[in-house]
Amino acid sequence: MSDHFDVLETRPRQERERDFFSRLVPFLTQALLDAPGLQRHLAGIEPRSLTSREALARLPILRKAQLMEMQAEDPPFGGFVPAKALRGGRVFMSPGPIWEPQPPESDPWHAARALHAAGFRPRDMVINCFGYQMTPGGFILDEGARAIGCTVYPAGPGNSEAHAGAIAALKATAYLGTPDFLKVILDKAAENGTDVSSLNKALVSGGALFPSLREEYQERGIAVMQAYATADIGLIAYEGRADDGSVCPGMVVNETVLVEIVRPGTGDPVPDGEVGEVVVTTLNPAYPLVRFATGDLSAVLEGESPCGRTNMRLKGWLGRADQRTKVKGMFVDPAQIAELLKRRPEVSRARLLVLREGEQDKMLLMVEGSREGDIRSTEAIAEALRDITHLRGEVEEVAPGSLPNDGKVISDERKYD
Repeated sequence: MSDHFDVLETRPRQERERDFFSRLVPFLTQALLDAPGLQRHLAGIEPRSLTSREALARLPILRKAQLMEMQAEDPPFGGFVPAKALRGGRVFMSPGPIWEPQPPESDPWHAARALHAAGFRPRDMVINCFGYQMTPGGFILDEGARAIGCTVYPAGPGNSEAHAGAIAALKATAYLGTPDFLKVILDKAAENGTDVSSLNKALVSGGALFPSLREEYQERGIAVMQAYATADIGLIAYEGRADDGSVCPGMVVNETVLVEIVRPGTGDPVPDGEVGEVVVTTLNPAYPLVRFATGDLSAVLEGESPCGRTNMRLKGWLGRADQRTKVKGMFVDPAQIAELLKRRPEVSRARLLVLREGEQDKMLLMVEGSREGDIRSTEAIAEALRDITHLRGEVEEVAPGSLPNDGKVISDERKYD
């Protein structure tokens, strides 16, 4: 698909790099004055020296756990958000908890580019099934779609029957949400005889789009594309299509960020093609994150995309550098399993398996007591799991001492090939 969002997508890579670093120096100079938390984190750094990837790689990595600690010490933002940036905007809280601001501009998370690549146009009526409560997920795509000129129905997740009815009534042409939830809506519509045939395109995020699921959607007449975004950064990368309509390999990095792939646990960039952790630098004056480690694993896909976009390509989501795992669009953290152990002292050890069943994510919590008979109610443990993670999961008791002693609390058993 040769129709691009703007000329920035097809410029030479060298020009893109020069432009980014020419803007990074004045941006960081001002950000260090406006954001005392960033100033403490980058103490002693001279912005004028940051003129290349090699110079940038000498800066320390900023990890989400560090940012959470800084926010706890200096609430709510750890000194990373200038007060003037909040005027007229929104504030969000993502799981962690961690606080995030909304930048004060149209399409503040720069999602419109991914929507355009997925075929969204001003004529589209969009049903947005990302959440609008507390976290920025729904607003990230909502703002991008409206910046293009789409009309948006802010559905959020939840009642699939009501969602199917809304698609039929509005003649919605496009879907935004997690990959799995679209199937839930389509299956409910088929069950009830609700006409949702107006849907012809979708942009999904918040979970893996498995090949079998993409094929099923294609058979139902819906062209589905993926975007990679986080609450902290916004849009990081997205899929494109070639002139023949086929989905191009990999995901093209957004024009508004600079991405590095580093060896997990370090800040050292790895050679192209090697799997490592995704680290992002963004020129966002409301939330100046420099070398922010996402915790996601990926690799650079060499060469340019057949869609004509010339920016770096990522191979896609290849897992987590930590054990934090996304289930049905929401992160589940080892700290949450630790919280469950505190609430249910009869459980001495636990291991959460994330599985794939019937094109849906599933959680199975394996628990053991110190002795046989310690665990009296797996239903009570399942209730605690739901209360802590806001997700349903099954609980299975295993014999004391049977769980592997390998330090793993969350095990993602899904197959992504």
